Amino acid sequence: MKRALLAFSVAALALSAAVPAMAQDKKLKIGMTFQELNNPYFVSMQEALNEAAKAIGAEVIVTDAGHDVAKQISDVEDMLQQGIDILLLNPTDSAGIESAVTMAKEKNVIVVAVDANASGPVDTFVGSKNRDAGYQSCKYMAEKLGGKGEVAILDGIPVVPILERVEGCKAALGENPDIKLVTTQNGRQDRSVALGVVENMIQSYPNLAGIFSVNDGGAMGALAAIEGSGKDIKLTSVDGAPEAVEAITKGGAFIETTAQFPRDQVRVGLALALAHKWGARVVPAAVPIDVRVVDSANAKDFSW
Repeated sequence: MKRALLAFSVAALALSAAVPAMAQDKKLKIGMTFQELNNPYFVSMQEALNEAAKAIGAEVIVTDAGHDVAKQISDVEDMLQQGIDILLLNPTDSAGIESAVTMAKEKNVIVVAVDANASGPVDTFVGSKNRDAGYQSCKYMAEKLGGKGEVAILDGIPVVPILERVEGCKAALGENPDIKLVTTQNGRQDRSVALGVVENMIQSYPNLAGIFSVNDGGAMGALAAIEGSGKDIKLTSVDGAPEAVEAITKGGAFIETTAQFPRDQVRVGLALALAHKWGARVVPAAVPIDVRVVDSANAKDFSW
């Protein structure tokens, strides 16, 4: 709580200071590179960034890496040539992007990692409590299974948030000695890929009772596979995407998603970048954003 209050206090101060400062200076230029924009989660983050930038009269440059770290590095190089003041970085590869972070810092650009952290001299990281998200989803699933049965994990790309979700899930499952994790397979966080992966899971493990997906995109593919099989398999996930929330309201296999708040992440990230830019002496190195369980009891009232 103290860290969250500090973050928002810094954010408020930064935003109040930024507007008059920019009025006397050149127009602030913000670059943001996303790991992907074929995902409602990151689309909503981009929308919030555009709204915030408009409010402070800043220019925004946005790029989509398409999960290609080489492209993301090239995109950052292009943005640096265009003279950005702030780089908001949503890395597609936390380690692989380090050279881009270093390049940005060599040009005195403020670098804030958003949603997933990055190696190198990042000024601040703002991201969800991903381990908590995985833990809460799998705890929920275990409870709905009565603490017993075979379960599987539908994994994703090897960035820190996904690894932490899996770690949290396994911790929750480990608290239930009668639950057996029979397989972990990679659905690439993609609906079509996940559909095929889960169809094979169901065939290979006829007693499968539950599946945890590391994101809602994969979960929607898993849901289609479960419904096609006609089996009673409980599905949980992480994200809180509108499509997933709608599926939960309808009942059936998809019983829970632990929601994150992409709009809040980028708003706080930008505010902290401004705090760095305008000379704040104490800015948090990392700011965790809380997550929330969304199930049939509260899904109708939830949105990003």
